[in-house]
Amino acid sequence: MLCLAAGAGYAALLYSAKAPWSKALNLGLAALRFVVVSFLSFLLLSPFLKTTSTTTEPPTVVLAVDDSQSVGLFTPAPVLQQATAGLQQLAATLRGRGFTVETRTLRAARRPARPDSLQFQTAATDLDGMLTGIKDAYEGRNLAGVVLLSDGIVNQGRSPVYSEFSFPIYSVAVGDTVPKKDLSLPALTYNRVAFSGNKFPIEAEISYEGFAGGTAVVQLRESGRVLQTQRVRLPAGRSRQKTTFLVTAPAPGKRRYEVVIERQPGEFTPLNNAKFAYLEIVKGKLRVLLAGAAPHPDLKALRAAILQNDNFDLTTYLPGIAPLRAQEFDVAVLHQLPTRGGVGAEVLARVRARRLPALYIIGAQSDLPAYNSLGTGLTITPRGSQTDEVTPVLNPAFSRFTFEDDAPRRFAAYPPAPVPFGDLRLGGGAEAALFQQVGRLKTPKPLLVFGGTPAQRQATLLTDGSWQWRLQEAADHDDRPEAYDRLIVRTLQLLTANANKKRLDVYPTQDAFTTQDDVTFGAETYNTIFERIYNQPITLTLTDEKQKARTFSFTTSEDGAPLHLGALPGGLYRYAARATLGGQAQQDAGELLVQEQQLETLSARADHNLLYQLARRSGSRLYFPAQFAQLTRDIQQANARPVIYSQENLKDLINLKWLFFLILALITAEWAARKYSGGV
Repeated sequence: MLCLAAGAGYAALLYSAKAPWSKALNLGLAALRFVVVSFLSFLLLSPFLKTTSTTTEPPTVVLAVDDSQSVGLFTPAPVLQQATAGLQQLAATLRGRGFTVETRTLRAARRPARPDSLQFQTAATDLDGMLTGIKDAYEGRNLAGVVLLSDGIVNQGRSPVYSEFSFPIYSVAVGDTVPKKDLSLPALTYNRVAFSGNKFPIEAEISYEGFAGGTAVVQLRESGRVLQTQRVRLPAGRSRQKTTFLVTAPAPGKRRYEVVIERQPGEFTPLNNAKFAYLEIVKGKLRVLLAGAAPHPDLKALRAAILQNDNFDLTTYLPGIAPLRAQEFDVAVLHQLPTRGGVGAEVLARVRARRLPALYIIGAQSDLPAYNSLGTGLTITPRGSQTDEVTPVLNPAFSRFTFEDDAPRRFAAYPPAPVPFGDLRLGGGAEAALFQQVGRLKTPKPLLVFGGTPAQRQATLLTDGSWQWRLQEAADHDDRPEAYDRLIVRTLQLLTANANKKRLDVYPTQDAFTTQDDVTFGAETYNTIFERIYNQPITLTLTDEKQKARTFSFTTSEDGAPLHLGALPGGLYRYAARATLGGQAQQDAGELLVQEQQLETLSARADHNLLYQLARRSGSRLYFPAQFAQLTRDIQQANARPVIYSQENLKDLINLKWLFFLILALITAEWAARKYSGGV
């Protein structure tokens, strides 16, 4: 009412006087001004529009299909055909009754598929992952139930009976629960790393059904060549037997061995009669010399860390206790050597003569002028005998090796250790892996430095108190000082690694892939002074064990994007890369290992009990392919109804754009009428 009064008062005040136009026009103009002013006053009160919208969501039924290889291999063809046809008929019937029907598979657990395009080729079965994916995708939606078609065999992830699902699960059982007369290889036990020239065992576990009391012929092969053959007795009253092959490790490199059980008459399938062992054959153990100027707690901590790695053969030496044995070493750890007084000169002489990579540990007895003359890449100028108490902190720019995600947290808990106080200067090519932290202040002073020359790599740790770090970490983490041990081991590995003088470096991004993985390659390219360069075209040739070659082309990029090859068949591949860098041809080569999982062929016996438990816990029952008509009736009788969702929307009236143009039109009309009639 106030708005109307304001509009009326404004119109009366403006158009009550005598006007040069007709009385009718005057009333019309007053009416326009009344409407405009009243409406503008009303808008000042911030009115809003309230609207309610409703949507209807029909009930959804998801067809969850176990499209694993075991279903296709071990389900009789007529039964499998009946099951897939039943799924299509079920989907058509439910859609006709107002349901929404979607299909999910193991291969496409989070995106819809079609029941008429099923291919039972997935190499592993994770029913819990598939059902959990459905649960997440349909959370808050009108999910009437899930029809699970499966043989119940789970070989990846956890069993779905240990998960909670809020929707009914209608289990449809396929496969065969009758035990088959069969031989299989469930597992091979072996060390994945073996030393060249050493003997290593491969233990094969043989599972047998229907062959008790007989024998099995088991062979060990490599690239189709039979290395060893054994006849294994299969005792009655048992279902498993073990046998062991003892193999001499050949030259360093990747190796793939195959253990095969010869097929016997009456055996159900030979698909599970073979299994592969994948090994990395490495050079013999690295020989480490740990020498100290005098007994010290550091020596025990270093010794314990080094012995955690089986690739190291450690010799400990203290001058004056026993003579240094005349043997070859690959790397030396020199604790407070060189020392004041010349103790340990024979060790330093051997390191210089053999150009051994060395890790120098600086302490109170170290002869710093003598150390500075060694060319380690670090120069220490002390200020008297003062020390700083520091803890390690990572250098984020250091990339010669990586630290685990928990390393900074573990390093932060270390007690302070003494380092020489003074000027620390890095030489050309030297790089700090760790900086010093004094209290809470992170400083740019190095704590662990890598330097030296390509002919003799050297590193320096600027404290002889690191033994406290290992003790503290062991106390905090259940006797597992992993960060300290990894730091020492990786330091020695970096010192003994061959200097990378390659301008083209192409490598698999993982040590080994499986047949389900996307195989990826990384690449690095360098100019003549070994600066990183990008956008260089590279040709990669991949050759399998049958000498079949595949060629790929890609370009290095600054974001480090890898080359994606997709999934590859299992086997040992050799790769060769070529590129032209600065007008010069460059090459690189190596090996790639793709492991076959063979999970789906291990068990031919369906597990319908798991499907029964899933259905029973959700208030449903177990069905078979011949019972799809009953399943359809049960889903319809579950009385799933559409869900109506309503949503209220509030919108300020002043935000409606058309009102602006309406008011503008009214004001324009008033102005035009006044102007035309001779008014202002």
